[in-house]
Amino acid sequence: MTVILSIIVLQITYVTMLSVRFILMVKGIRYVAAMMSAVEIGIYVIGFKLVLDNLNNPLNLLIYCLSYGAGVLLGVKIEERLAIGYITVQITTKEEYGDLADLLRAKGYGVTRWAGDGREGRRWVHNVVLPRRRQQQLYRDAIEIDPNCFIVSYEPKAFHGGFMTRKM
Repeated sequence: MTVILSIIVLQITYVTMLSVRFILMVKGIRYVAAMMSAVEIGIYVIGFKLVLDNLNNPLNLLIYCLSYGAGVLLGVKIEERLAIGYITVQITTKEEYGDLADLLRAKGYGVTRWAGDGREGRRWVHNVVLPRRRQQQLYRDAIEIDPNCFIVSYEPKAFHGGFMTRKM
């Protein structure tokens, strides 16, 4: 039982770190990711050796594999909580919600707005760049104003100038 618990703890810790490290690398936080990888590989070697030394019990290998999946889920949850980086959100509303930009600006968002033409008439397109940790609040704020708005978000790789850089 001690072997199984050790495998679970080591594997979940290793894969959670692996998942978070990968996301940090993608976001350009290289030095923290490099330090994490040094610890992560040590945990991996210990856990893998434990499984190899106890292959006489197939349950150990099964637990090792299942713990890998649990580690991925935990790593993703941690990254969602950290909400590292920025997000660009585009909110499209019908013409009668043209005041959305002013209402969002009053809540502290930087908004760029322009007119567009949709299949069913004129639309307002609003572009907002903000820290990811504020993304869900922006969604709630926009939907409160226009429950039928169309929202698309994506992650910018880099940006220069504008409202965001002045706040930083």
